[in-house]
Amino acid sequence: MQRTFEQDPKYAIRLLVDIAIRALSPAVNDPTTAVQALDQIEDLLLRLGQRCLEIGRYRDSDGKLQLVVPFPTWDDLLLLALDEICFCGATSVQVMRRMNALVANLSRAVSKERRTALEFWEARLKASIARSFGDSEETLVASTQDRQGLGAPRHDS
Repeated sequence: MQRTFEQDPKYAIRLLVDIAIRALSPAVNDPTTAVQALDQIEDLLLRLGQRCLEIGRYRDSDGKLQLVVPFPTWDDLLLLALDEICFCGATSVQVMRRMNALVANLSRAVSKERRTALEFWEARLKASIARSFGDSEETLVASTQDRQGLGAPRHDS
């Protein structure tokens, strides 16, 4: 059986994460491609963050649990989407800025119950930036929220 995006949201995220971490490899060193992958990851997480993910428990007419189909939780999806990119992109100002914007945007968009996981990722990004950048000015620059990751102002028409 072939995996599809409709049947397995983790599959789409996994493919995008693979693109991002390949782009961040020393052989390629293309943080702009990683940021573009993060754009698509954010779009998927925004969509999934608005859905009920607590599915997969099937009961009979009496309410007795008959079948459990494993389905990823919100925390599982965030771990898959952010963990490797955070690790591989920890020394890239562009990637860290984009990840900060992604976490902040998701925090504004999802329910209060899902924000706890995002608070964890906000702290994780701060810790990663603190380890990766030598002085307070570099740390401040890398900690900024920037959807493009470039530090240039964006003017919407």
